[in-house]
Amino acid sequence: MINRNPFVLNKEDKIYSIKGTERDTLKQWYYLMTLGRQLDNKAPNYLKQALGWSYHAPYAGHDGIQLAIGQIFERGKDHLFPYYRDMLTVISAGLTPEEIILNGLSKATDLASGGRHMSNHFAKPAWNIHNVSSATGNHTLHAVGVARAMKYYGSDAVAISSQGESSTSEGYVYEAINGASTERLPVIFVFQDNGFGISVPKEEQTANPRAADNFHGFKNLRIIYANGKDPINSMNAMLKARRIIKEEEVPVIVHANCIRMGSHSNSDRHELYRDDAELSEMDLLDPLLKFRERLTYAGIFTDEELTEIDGQAKKEISAAHKKVLKAPDPDPKTIFDFVVPKPFVSEKYPKGLQGNEKGKTMRLIEALNTTLKAEFRHNPDTFIWGQDMANKDKGGIFNVSKGLQQEFGIKRVFNAPIAEDYIMGTANGMSRYDKKIRIVVEGAEFADYFWPAMEQFVETTHDYWRSNGAFSPNVTIRLASGGYIGGGLYHSQTIEGAMATFPGIRIVYPSYADDTAGLLRTSMRSEGPTLFLEPKALYNDPASEAEVPDDFEVPFGIARVRREGTDLSIITYGNTTHMCVKAAEQLEKDHNKSVEVIDLRSLIPLDKEAVLASVKKTNRVLIVHEDKVFGGFGGELAAMITEEAFEYLDAPVRRVGSTFTPVGFNRILEKAILPNDEKIYHAAKKLLDF
Repeated sequence: MINRNPFVLNKEDKIYSIKGTERDTLKQWYYLMTLGRQLDNKAPNYLKQALGWSYHAPYAGHDGIQLAIGQIFERGKDHLFPYYRDMLTVISAGLTPEEIILNGLSKATDLASGGRHMSNHFAKPAWNIHNVSSATGNHTLHAVGVARAMKYYGSDAVAISSQGESSTSEGYVYEAINGASTERLPVIFVFQDNGFGISVPKEEQTANPRAADNFHGFKNLRIIYANGKDPINSMNAMLKARRIIKEEEVPVIVHANCIRMGSHSNSDRHELYRDDAELSEMDLLDPLLKFRERLTYAGIFTDEELTEIDGQAKKEISAAHKKVLKAPDPDPKTIFDFVVPKPFVSEKYPKGLQGNEKGKTMRLIEALNTTLKAEFRHNPDTFIWGQDMANKDKGGIFNVSKGLQQEFGIKRVFNAPIAEDYIMGTANGMSRYDKKIRIVVEGAEFADYFWPAMEQFVETTHDYWRSNGAFSPNVTIRLASGGYIGGGLYHSQTIEGAMATFPGIRIVYPSYADDTAGLLRTSMRSEGPTLFLEPKALYNDPASEAEVPDDFEVPFGIARVRREGTDLSIITYGNTTHMCVKAAEQLEKDHNKSVEVIDLRSLIPLDKEAVLASVKKTNRVLIVHEDKVFGGFGGELAAMITEEAFEYLDAPVRRVGSTFTPVGFNRILEKAILPNDEKIYHAAKKLLDF
């Protein structure tokens, strides 16, 4: 019986060689290599037979380094982030042919995603082998984040991030390595260099012949060069990387020189950009063939013995193939499972109403600061970081986090580089270490600057669905949003209309101090990601004042009636809530009209029932938000009302919001662009007169 992953760290000082390595170990390595290669060669046949595996990136030529990665990985302790070419890596780490084929055929029992993610995206969550993105190199940030948790909690584990050399051109890879170097984190970044980014030769990707050379200027970083075709050399390189992390407490890059024997994937035709001479040379350099020759030349195995091992691997694959063909396919009824985890449910405040409870009167900014501190005391596994978060007496550019670092320390409250993708990506990664961890990030200093983080934001939104419920980032993303401060193009936008198009994220946008405290507490206690948008113009505005009980909680998906009415419903949230209340009061004073104001508070999930109930009562609807009318969230509200309450309407659904322009800096321009009391008043009057 072949032991797939017997390597233990008490052998870490051993230097491997053909002559100096135990025969059983070499037998195990050869078995894993021939098993992997046979699966690698078999994968395209499934597509030809219309059984699946429509995406397969063959690993042949990467055999040595992939064997080594899997062998040094300690399952359940280390965290491994393989990329789509890492079939032998995960086999070496312990995955069986059955598990590999289940993934290839996208079966419901596939451990990686249950058929939800592309084939060749291997994972085993129980062992900390992570389901990674198709956005190449993206998982480097997750590896850095989980390594941060390893360091904080005192683990001697390592995070291993594996990728091709061309993906190192991605900006977020630089962010990951910069951050790991700065924080001295236990990460091994493995670059598997086969010379091509699909069809693009590496000399068109970077000026250095070796991608790792681009990172020589980073302090607290070590670089090791390995022959990725040779399992012996690769094992020694990976062992050395692990020793360096243990002894020097710095991250390591292992640059493995490989070859790509096949096409990039089964949809690529490499003969269109590689000549016959080059392809013939690849066959001669075949790492499996070379390793077999070394084993027989050294007299360790006969050719017959190795052929017998080939046969054992073939039998195991055949048995796995027959079993997988009987495995169930995904059930289409399950597509709505695992979109977003169930949130924390308040027992004391099931609808977020205070009732007879009293509290301290606060403004919105104080509610944020007080709740953050309370939740940090409540859960010692809570962390916060961002730009300008904690420097002496400064606590964020708006002082929302003022005093947090002084009370909870620099290991829980700290500054991040000016790299929004790094802020988001490491939050995703750190939350993978333990479900008890809760992370709050200031995703950017202003919501307008969040766009560089969109790549990681998208990852965060579909991690739970993509992993078939195995993992969801427990991250609250705070963003100072909106205008009315004379901030211009990069300090006055609100972005919820764009963000609401991504399933898997909760979005809240409070406008009073009590709801701010309650929704923040619920966000931080819930599993899964929440986008917490803060109307910064209201931070210190007396209009946002409210009594806030110490333990106040507001559930997601329940709107609040700010003003009862019978003649018109105004649906709103954020900065415009106060404007709508003022407009409603003026309409009653001027025209004796009863206007109801519904403060959504929570956009996703949405309190559809409250909206429709109000529409059925008043028969007229005005939707008001600060975001642009065109493409704004109000369009979804209008469509829902038209589809589900059309027969109750006595007038068209109308909307008030920003013009379809950026927000200008000059206050004159800002006033012309953003909604205000007057614009809301006239739009409401027009609807009432319809």
